[in-house]
Amino acid sequence: MTDAPISMDKVEPTAPPRSQWADIWAQFRSHRGAMWGAGIFLFIVLLVVAGPFVYWNDPQFVPTGRDFLNLRDTRPIYTLLWDADAKVNWLYPLGTDNLGRDILGRLLIGGRISLAVGMAAMVLSVVLGTFIGVVAGYFRTLDGPLMRLTDLFLALPLLPLLLVAVLLFRDRLSGMFGPEGGTFILIVTLVGITSWMQTARIVRGDVLALKEREFILAARSIGTSPTKMITRHLLPNVMSPIMVSATLGIATAIITESALSFLGFGFPPDFPTWGKLLFDAVDRMELYPERVLWPGLLISLTVLSVNYVGDGLRDALDPRIRGR
Repeated sequence: MTDAPISMDKVEPTAPPRSQWADIWAQFRSHRGAMWGAGIFLFIVLLVVAGPFVYWNDPQFVPTGRDFLNLRDTRPIYTLLWDADAKVNWLYPLGTDNLGRDILGRLLIGGRISLAVGMAAMVLSVVLGTFIGVVAGYFRTLDGPLMRLTDLFLALPLLPLLLVAVLLFRDRLSGMFGPEGGTFILIVTLVGITSWMQTARIVRGDVLALKEREFILAARSIGTSPTKMITRHLLPNVMSPIMVSATLGIATAIITESALSFLGFGFPPDFPTWGKLLFDAVDRMELYPERVLWPGLLISLTVLSVNYVGDGLRDALDPRIRGR
């Protein structure tokens, strides 16, 4: 006796099929470091974007007269935990600088500028690196010259080059776009055009591997133009390394801008960034160490959180790792 065959009409799927983005999100969510990094980064972004609208002190206000003597060089309110005689003002939670300006307000405004520089420079470097990588990987005749150009940029001493470029072009751009706008355009451009090389190499390697795949050969056999081949078939398949490079590029741009501001080649003195706040606090670091602590901590947390997000995206977008 054999069992009667079961009709396929009565067989129901046990679970609906999952989409690729659901698998990517599940893999990213399983990465604890990436989730913590994403949470910390979103908190910092929300803090610097919405904080100045909620916070009560003007970061650019400089008191005069007797108020200047009373408000300059006040300590954070938590200093009272170990020094009951510390000079504090409850309206200034993190104290004031030597001009009586509120440090917390300057940290919030400076975070806006630092993150804006990081985002804009990241977009420029990713677009430039992706374009050069795709063109070098797809067109064999352009591969050699573009890769030698990439090697040339990798061999340049970037920090001295940035310092020389700032000295040469800062005054000219400041006269055209204003001190703040000119410096912003200059730093974003310099950081963007000196940090695209890693993205270009990664994208080129992936394009060279994809060119030998069957779907590329099939598209080429039916006469697909190079432009459509790149936009429809190659770019969608190299988005994962591009996204990882984008997240890591934010950290690189923030560190570079902070280094330039710390060396005194960044934004004007009355235009705070986290690196500029570090530069202003170095001279009195022994008397007021908290002025170095807070901008340095914010830079470190931002860069560390972005790096963890990049690690999580790399694992989630790699189909060989996904599901482990």
